[in-house]
Amino acid sequence: MSDVTAALSDLDLAALLCSRVCHDVISPVGAIINGLELLDVEDDESMRAMAMNLVRKSARQASANLQFCRIAFGAAGSAGAMIDMGEAGDIAGAFVGNEKIKLDWHAPRENRPKLEVKLLLNMMLLGIASIPRGGTLTVRADAQAFLVCASGRGARINDKIAEVLAGTAGLGDIDARLVQSYYTMRLAAAAGLTLAIVMDGSEVVVSARAS
Repeated sequence: MSDVTAALSDLDLAALLCSRVCHDVISPVGAIINGLELLDVEDDESMRAMAMNLVRKSARQASANLQFCRIAFGAAGSAGAMIDMGEAGDIAGAFVGNEKIKLDWHAPRENRPKLEVKLLLNMMLLGIASIPRGGTLTVRADAQAFLVCASGRGARINDKIAEVLAGTAGLGDIDARLVQSYYTMRLAAAAGLTLAIVMDGSEVVVSARAS
């Protein structure tokens, strides 16, 4: 990690992460508002039913996003807390959904340190960013390593994300879009793991292993 990238202050990191969380939540919340506004003015029963379906779906997505962000970015318990990997997998599945990306979660149902679970969920987000057209996200965790494989049409590593993970990005390059990559790098370092992202054939592989 370069000295330039490492210089991101805690205040800037907190502000940028808040912006990222708001970005993840604002879309379904906006859809809920649109659905409620439609209910206020629409008399046609079929349209009202469509509006209610939109509200329900968006409310579920907003809840899933918040639960995911609570673990991935938030405290989610006291310092040093343990988190059940099975519960984390359920939360990750609700966050990903089943429309654009299929989540294939392989992790033992056991308690792991909060820091490690946060790292794995953030590695997932790096994988998701690598398949903008959708595909399959395979997550594996064991005692030796965390592994996220992203496969799909047009799977590729974003150049800016690669620079952040390599520690070559400048301080001014870290914005609300890239702060999650920076945060993942910080989590891996705090966990004593080496983070890497590579192309393996047509797959993008994100890994974290003991240094």
